[in-house]
Amino acid sequence: MSSTSAAFGLRPAFSPSGIIRPVAMTIESGYGANILQFQPVIISTTGNIQAAGASTPFVGTFMGVEFTDTDGRRRVSNKWTASTSATDIVAYVTTDPSIVYEIQSDATLTIADIGSQMDFDSVTAGNVTVGLSQAMLDVASKTTTGSALCRVVNLAPEVSNAWGDAYVIVQVQISEHQFVADRVAF
Repeated sequence: MSSTSAAFGLRPAFSPSGIIRPVAMTIESGYGANILQFQPVIISTTGNIQAAGASTPFVGTFMGVEFTDTDGRRRVSNKWTASTSATDIVAYVTTDPSIVYEIQSDATLTIADIGSQMDFDSVTAGNVTVGLSQAMLDVASKTTTGSALCRVVNLAPEVSNAWGDAYVIVQVQISEHQFVADRVAF
């Protein structure tokens, strides 16, 4: 049973095309917020990657980064540490709108919630030591008539995971993708 809150962010599960292929983008040197693996990100007006807000249309999830630090060493990490000064920054981001992700809900869901849309709870929370996001699906934001960030498409095939559990792990797709028009819940 998913009775423990153990958030892991918005983790890519599969793509209908068969391959989850992160795209190389960039982060502005000195960007002042942490970006953790599996955290939703946006493309800012400058074309750089930034952390997404709890209800901000986003492009995908952050998968990792490589950069040259101020000592001239090449670094590879699953997180971007706030205010890092670097050059040659390459951030890897999932941008395919058809990717199906897995995420844990912050409250119970039932099979009737398939098709419902929800925003995130604690989208910027995470474990900076290991570099993993702790974003969760915000069940209180659920809508079946409007649009929200993610659409529930199925139950994740996880051990001891079932509809009605306290913290269900579900499969979702982005319904408010930066590259695609919003899709209202059905």
